[in-house]
Amino acid sequence: MNNKISARDVAIVYRGKLDREPVLACHGVDLDVEEGSFVSIVGPSGCGKTTFLYAVDGLLPVNGGEIRVNGKPIHGPGTDRAMVFQSASLLPWRTVWSNILYGVKLKGEYRQGKPAKIESLIDLVGLRGFESRYPSELSGGMQQRANLARALAVDPDILLLDEPFASVDAQTREKLQVELTEIWARTGKTMLFVTHDIAEAVFLSDRVIVFSARPASVRATVRIDIARPRSLETKHSAPLQEYFKQVWSLIESPA
Repeated sequence: MNNKISARDVAIVYRGKLDREPVLACHGVDLDVEEGSFVSIVGPSGCGKTTFLYAVDGLLPVNGGEIRVNGKPIHGPGTDRAMVFQSASLLPWRTVWSNILYGVKLKGEYRQGKPAKIESLIDLVGLRGFESRYPSELSGGMQQRANLARALAVDPDILLLDEPFASVDAQTREKLQVELTEIWARTGKTMLFVTHDIAEAVFLSDRVIVFSARPASVRATVRIDIARPRSLETKHSAPLQEYFKQVWSLIESPA
């Protein structure tokens, strides 16, 4: 497989709020994400996972090393990547259908045939019957489905997901996890997923990359050899629990 994302010796420094002293968030990060794969990043709280994801999206510059997407250095956001944030951030005055279409319009790609694509995405994320509803009329899980569809509407090569299910209840979260694996299988997109939830990472992923405490570097990569498709029964199976323990011990044990 080709690598869609490659990071070599990446260092990222940020100042945070109120222009405080610089913080070295990532130092010497080396990793690859293969085309069409699902890779998750986990690590201690505040270690730099989200900072790294923002750098891949081009929202933050790197201060050392290099991140390449499709073999080319990143110089800012690009149409080959789309971000799904923890907060759905849907425009409250737009319907589900209009929110999903919004990114396509910003790209100037609204043309004949796009309405059919939006309708297809509404079906893909399970929002049929809710396309005329406004965000205030949706549950948190439905809002994130619309958020995911909006990201997919611009047809990116890579989907970057920053804890997209963190704000929903546990039952909805598990359902959305299963749905995301199905969407990944149907679209073939490369997905890079950041989460604090180890079980979620193991369930979703082909590989789980474990970051060290800040400044983050790659402590280990765990390949998840569990057959797909995966169901909720898979999530509570003995093999998955063994991977959970392995990743947990890597995060918790001294460097």
